[in-house]
Amino acid sequence: MTTSFYSLNYEELKVWCLKNNLRSSLASDLFNWHYKKARKEMYTHQDLSLVGKKLIQKELSFELPSIDRAVESSDKTVKFLFCLSDGKSVESVLIPFQGKYSLCVSSQVGCAMKCSFCFTGTQGFLRHLKSHEILGQYLGARRWLQDNRPTEDRILNLVYMGQGEPLNNIDEVAKSAKILIDQHGPSLAPHKITVSTAGYLPGLKRWTEVMPPVNLALSLHSTEKEKRDALIPMNKRYDLNEVMQEIERIPLKKDRFITYEYLLIKDFNDSKDDALKLGAFLKGKQAYINLIPFNPIPGSIYKRPKQSTLDSFKTWLMDFKTPVTLRKTKGDEILAACGQLKTSDKLKAVDFQSRI
Repeated sequence: MTTSFYSLNYEELKVWCLKNNLRSSLASDLFNWHYKKARKEMYTHQDLSLVGKKLIQKELSFELPSIDRAVESSDKTVKFLFCLSDGKSVESVLIPFQGKYSLCVSSQVGCAMKCSFCFTGTQGFLRHLKSHEILGQYLGARRWLQDNRPTEDRILNLVYMGQGEPLNNIDEVAKSAKILIDQHGPSLAPHKITVSTAGYLPGLKRWTEVMPPVNLALSLHSTEKEKRDALIPMNKRYDLNEVMQEIERIPLKKDRFITYEYLLIKDFNDSKDDALKLGAFLKGKQAYINLIPFNPIPGSIYKRPKQSTLDSFKTWLMDFKTPVTLRKTKGDEILAACGQLKTSDKLKAVDFQSRI
């Protein structure tokens, strides 16, 4: 039985090389070849013996999730449908900004959290992704850029905000993040990686123990229990005050913040009173507020507020001196915006636009 190369971190690969009487520096070469250069073909440098090549081919698998479909929107956002080895699938989104890209990756097939504003929540939970399946989304997106937009192949930011609750799969998420920031591998900056959670308390309690120094984002969406319960059923089990206490235990450098995501829904949580409560709730914390206009999903009762309401909400918050941005929606025409991702075994060949 082969081991996935992408399931091994750098130190584990060095151990594997030494165990098999291969030079330890081969680990650096393999990481450079497959991560930094994102090469598909086998590493066949002249200093690698025939025995070494055969051993790698026999014991290591370089198989990655395949891109079943890539759909492009008018704003250059790309949504990928990745097919996994067991026939299941996940979606990832490549988002353009200032000549570079952010990549939104999934951490589970489906999701068990059942958030009422999220299309993934209607799918149910199927399984966790392994670290190599998470990394495969990054490498697949990079290779797609190399083939289709060769002058724009730089993915600067990576966010675990796709399908699934990342902290419900914290070990595999942490392992993939550690490989992404490894200097021998992709070398992404830790502050350019963000892991989002709806407030999964068991994972938050392990954050400092297992996660590298990446960013954390909390899907807040309301400071009122009744409203947050309606949006995030998990809030009934893991009280927001307990979640905040755990977040405040996470050590932060002076110039780092916790991002608080706030989904603005028409006539639900977009009033001046909601804004004032949010501002007061985060006042004095190392916080950054990211306002997200609700993105329509099939069958939802929720609506997006008018632009004037979005602008007013941001203005009301600015008096509290907490940094705040209003996210520009991208990719919604192909159901690639926040909260719009969903796959199942029967959706591999679906026309994405027909789901709206």
